[in-house]
Formats: sequence, structure tokens, C-alpha cells
Amino acid sequence: MFTMTEDPKIELPEDQIRKIKTREELDDYFTRLYKQAVESMLKAEMEEHLGYKKHDPTGNKSGNSRNGTSSKTLKTNIGEIPLEVPRDRNSSFEPVIVPKHQRMSSKIESAIITMYSKGMTTRDIGATIEDIYGVQVSESSISSITNAVLEDIKEWQQRPLDEVYFIVWMDGIVFKVRHNGKVINKTIYLMIGVNRHGYKDVLGMWINETESASFWLNALNDLKARGVEDILITCTDNLAGIKQAIQAIFPFTITQLCIVHQIRNSSRYVVWKEKKAFMADLKTIYGAINKEAAQDALKAFEVKWGSKYAYAIKSWKENWDYLTAYFEYPQEIRSLIYTTNPIESLNSSIRKYTKAKSLFPDDQATLKAVFLAIQNVQKKWKIPIRYWGQIYNQFVINFEERCRN
Repeated sequence: MFTMTEDPKIELPEDQIRKIKTREELDDYFTRLYKQAVESMLKAEMEEHLGYKKHDPTGNKSGNSRNGTSSKTLKTNIGEIPLEVPRDRNSSFEPVIVPKHQRMSSKIESAIITMYSKGMTTRDIGATIEDIYGVQVSESSISSITNAVLEDIKEWQQRPLDEVYFIVWMDGIVFKVRHNGKVINKTIYLMIGVNRHGYKDVLGMWINETESASFWLNALNDLKARGVEDILITCTDNLAGIKQAIQAIFPFTITQLCIVHQIRNSSRYVVWKEKKAFMADLKTIYGAINKEAAQDALKAFEVKWGSKYAYAIKSWKENWDYLTAYFEYPQEIRSLIYTTNPIESLNSSIRKYTKAKSLFPDDQATLKAVFLAIQNVQKKWKIPIRYWGQIYNQFVINFEERCRN
């Protein structure tokens, strides 16, 4: 690592400082000061790299020597700074202060990524950077800078996970993406897990044009490859192929379909004047005290509404075991698993961060935006689920040794 052996002498004539009268003159003064400071440090780096000072005769037989300079313009928080970067004949000099190929200060790059994570478009980011720092950054340069996030996504998506998750919520969020010259809908599928300590974590994200059993198999196999051995309960919408995929990868996992989604689907085509009564009767099913009472309520519901809304009755019957799994558990667990609200809340937050982007140019841009939004949301997940101690004990009672693995 480069360390300064002595402080570089940075001096500008005092009479020049006294002559500063305008903001432009002050900016010019700081530009020259910055240039002189950086170039002095670059010269000190070169001296350390070669092992001898300039004009020192000991360097005559060293096998390497100075070879002039190359011009470079660095974009900084005080504007664009022209620099003369020293070179050596062996081309082995790697500057630390201003790394090769870097033409922008880390402060500006960090600002660009932060603005991108808050949902700003590349055009708006460019305009803001110019207003604040006085430098022009093209949209393509902004995209290149934010592409550094792709490595973070890769690392995040491959990170090891816990062996057991007590609850995993699954859902998807749809975006418009340009694909092969057309604008199509693509879904980013997300999973939130709750570990044994009651903390939530987004386990991963997967982008796909359509959902299927094979897609969910791949996503769940991904979890298993990263160390997940067991999931006690999953909560999900009735997504295509998901129940079969869960059973294939985690055969002992209980799957609970989201009651809120089921209610929405059941009441979608009910005429307005009957909706209030329909919803009240529907509540007697999902709000029953146990599964047997819920079964009786469904029978009464079918007698009253079956002739008009047979599709709703059919959906409840076909998915009955998955819709009523929560009745097997105490209220503390029921309140967590009967709905996908935690992941719906995440999706809503992602929408807030990405609302300025009505269309993404490709899959990578979509993943970058969603990943950065997730990172912003997870900063707030610093405490476990409320009353987790009591909820944990209920899980231990119901799942015994699976909680302790």
C-alpha cells in the first residue's frame, strides 16, 4: 500500500489568494490547488515505486526509470481537473491516488449509485451531478458506474443462507422490460425468510417472463444449494406450479395460500350491490375458530351463493387444504402466515423507489434497480418480529426438533 514518506509541498503565491474577488476565481484557485496536490502525490508514488528519487544516479542500473507523463481529466466534486500522470518505462506503475482507467472521483460515483438506488433516472442523475459538482456525466457513463452493482448482486445472490427458516413468504413484482425489440412484462420473484431469531431477510430474487413449476424448482434448488435444509411454513399466492415445486424440494414444508389474495379473487366478479353481503359471508369461512367450523361455513356459503358464483366456491374447494393450513396453529403463528403482507409491503416499497422508471432497457437494469431498492428497505429491518419469543415457543411446540436443527 502506498504511504507518503513526507508531506508534498503545496504552495500558491499569497498575492494570488489576495486577488480572489469572484466565485469563478475561487473555483479556479481550488482547481489549481487540487491539481498541484494530486500531482505531487503521484510523483511521490512514482518515487516509492522506483525506489529512488528523480535524478538520483542509483537509478541508472535499476532496470526501470521515469518516462514522462500522460494527460488525464479527473471528474471531482470541485469540477474537472486536468492531471499529468507520471509513467515508467516498464509500464508497471499502478497509481493509488488516481487508479488507472478511473476518471471520476469515488465521491461522485457513490453519489450516482445512491441517486440510482432512490429511483432517479439516468437523465435526472446526470443533470443533478452537473448542478452539484459542475461536471457532465453521460447517461452511458452512469449506466457503466451502476453496473458495478451487478457484482454486488452476484455476490448477494450466492451468499450462504441459514439451515432453517421458520417462515418464507413468496411473491412476484411485474415490470415492463425491453426484450428483443419489444416491450414485455417480466416478473421479479422474491422470497423473504424469517430465521430462528425472528429477523427477516430477502433470500433472493429471480427474473423470468413466465412462472412455472420448473422455474420455482430452480429458485428453490438455489436456496438448497446455498445451505437451506428446511422451511417450516411457506406463504404464497396461488402461483403456477409453486405448490408442487415446494413439495418436491422441501417435502415436509407446510404451504399456506394467502387468504387476502383468495378473497380478492373470490369477490372479483361479484356485482356491487351484493358485494357487502358476499364479503360478510366469506369472512365466516376464513375467520372461523377452527378448520371444522370453516368447513361448515363453506357449506353454508355454497348453499347461498353457489348458483351465482360457482367459480368462487370451486376455488375454495380445490385449494382447501392449502387455504386452511393456518388453522392448525395458534393465533401467534396464524397472524404471520395467513397473508403475504410482509412481501406485499416490500413490493410496495420497491415500487416507490422505481416509480420513475416506467420502462427498463433490459433485465440487468431491472435487477439493479430492484436490488438497490431492497438494500434500502432492509436497512430498516434491524429488530426481530414483535413478540418473537412467544412465537418461537409456539413453533418449538408445533415443530419440535425441526426448530432446533
